[in-house]
Amino acid sequence: MKVIDLTRVLAGPLATMMLADMGADVIKVEEPGKGDLYRASSTIDINGESVNFLSTNRNKRSLTLALDTEEGR
Repeated sequence: MKVIDLTRVLAGPLATMMLADMGADVIKVEEPGKGDLYRASSTIDINGESVNFLSTNRNKRSLTLALDTEEGR
């Protein structure tokens, strides 16, 4: 199963994390230059990435895509 993850912060990434843990091919799409707000959500980080973000987005591939532009769409 292939899943396109357009979610942000907690509930959506948690749901798609569970799908990825069960074997789905999850592709997380983030806004260029901003990314997911959850990247800066904790005081604990690994190489500048929030532990919260890393844990809920494990087993996913990711890319940035400007869906508000013609080229991005």
